[in-house]
Amino acid sequence: MSELAPSEVVELLDADVTVEKRASWEAFEFTLLGNGDVEVVNTSHEEPEEHTYTVHVEGGIPSDCTCPAFEYQNGACKHMVAVAIREPVLGAASDEPKMKADGGVTVEAGESDHSDERPDDCDCGEWNQGLGLSCWPCYRDGFEEPNPNVGEE
Repeated sequence: MSELAPSEVVELLDADVTVEKRASWEAFEFTLLGNGDVEVVNTSHEEPEEHTYTVHVEGGIPSDCTCPAFEYQNGACKHMVAVAIREPVLGAASDEPKMKADGGVTVEAGESDHSDERPDDCDCGEWNQGLGLSCWPCYRDGFEEPNPNVGEE
């Protein structure tokens, strides 16, 4: 995944201010399609199925979109910016974890070379200990339970 902050990714996309505002204000739904592709549905429209496009993410940066605006305007379209400003979506598309049919992340047997060491960006805390859910960075790296070492110094 790109080590750039979402604001830096948006700056690289060279979108105009109106596009950036629309990307943050309009209602979008995202589905990971694999291979860096994200389906983006604009549910702000009465017929969202007619406003469904695919954004491709390459190297942690949305690179293109199947919408007409991307083809005919300079800079990024609102769908690309929408993916860029939603860090979990951009991260998931960039990391391309293997997805289960139910949407959960899975790691194939023998595929993981990590120990019990949690990722540097672990965000587990008191908020998720009682829920039995790991934070996204831990879950992404194959840990289904919250970090048991939270609070240890």
